[in-house]
Amino acid sequence: MEHKCVLTGTAIVVLDRGFVYVGKVTVDGDWCCIENAKNIRVWGTTKGLGELVNGPTPNTKLDAVGNVRAPMRAVISIIDAKDDKWNSVL
Repeated sequence: MEHKCVLTGTAIVVLDRGFVYVGKVTVDGDWCCIENAKNIRVWGTTKGLGELVNGPTPNTKLDAVGNVRAPMRAVISIIDAKDDKWNSVL
């Protein structure tokens, strides 16, 4: 029996080659889709990437990139983020 996991919601997605995005994420099958994605160019944190779960800091630099589709083989990690803390910038 195959187990299929589907994830939806606001998340930070770390991809290979150093790309880090935040947006409304849907994972289904072999694809990770990030709607209204922002590239996190500068984290602006003092405690690492996990600090951004609670929204961007005043020093975080984001670049709008539209919708991103990445193959799951390129995903290093997906970090759930708080919708209410990111809604104002997404």
